[in-house]
Amino acid sequence: MTDQREVVIVRWPGQGPSVDRLAALLAAYHLQTESEKGEAVVDVDGLPDRYRAEILDPRAAVADDVVLMALSGDTAVGCLVVTAPVDGRSEVKRLWTDPAFRNRGIASGLLGAALAHSAKSGVSTVRLSVWKWRAGAIALYERLGFTVAQSWEERDQLVCMERAV
Repeated sequence: MTDQREVVIVRWPGQGPSVDRLAALLAAYHLQTESEKGEAVVDVDGLPDRYRAEILDPRAAVADDVVLMALSGDTAVGCLVVTAPVDGRSEVKRLWTDPAFRNRGIASGLLGAALAHSAKSGVSTVRLSVWKWRAGAIALYERLGFTVAQSWEERDQLVCMERAV
């Protein structure tokens, strides 16, 4: 049994869980997102190619990025990707917390670690996009200083946000 009270944030790869654990978190993230969009996807095979590629080969998908994972004991309970800086900006992607571990500060911890990493990397701005129906996530981002920005996304229903580091 894992101790659900203590969660640590680690940088992956190099520490902590295997690629399979990251793949499982990414699969849960993408399956939930497709479900929220109203898409009838029952398993990874039904996901769009670009999402399935992330799950099948996470190392290749995040080769230039930093992945942060939240661990409760040996269990991976959350993840977040920080893209490599471009023109002084990084992007936060794939923030996910296992539903059984929500409301324990895991997402806030992952975001705090991402912002600290970005500051150490000389990034001046961190940005993200979030589906407009994810009101809880938007509220979290706003609490952490993110504000709505002009959209850089072509997909409908995405809210683009950023904050200075």
